[in-house]
Amino acid sequence: MPDTPQVPAPAGLPLCPSSALAEGGTAHVWDVLEYSRPQRAFVLRYDGVVRAYINRCLHVPVEMDWQPGEFFDSDKRYIVCSIHGATYDPEDGRCAGGPCGRGRLTAVAVAEQGGQVHWYPSRDIRPVPANPAGAADESLHDVP
Repeated sequence: MPDTPQVPAPAGLPLCPSSALAEGGTAHVWDVLEYSRPQRAFVLRYDGVVRAYINRCLHVPVEMDWQPGEFFDSDKRYIVCSIHGATYDPEDGRCAGGPCGRGRLTAVAVAEQGGQVHWYPSRDIRPVPANPAGAADESLHDVP
């Protein structure tokens, strides 16, 4: 059984153009609901393949990017938590060192099709509902 989520047959939800994700570069970050709770997810390119995870360190549940969309260490080899220094293998999200134990990041199913990166919601990770007409456009993470 593979370690990454299988991409379901239905069409995915568009995230960003494939060209927006350079090898070892800045990730695209977006809001999701995991078990109905607001979270951020990120997609990046590593070893020529797009990979996506929930933006939450295993050690302490904080977002890991040290600048918006910046997850890689200086060698572009590992995803690193800017708060605790935990390192994760970008290929499968497994802890590679530091205070993350034997766990792994929560993977989000993504694929590239026709020059576009798509994500595939699961039972546990769903899209954030669109704001109703006239509602304030606030990020899920900016609520006081």
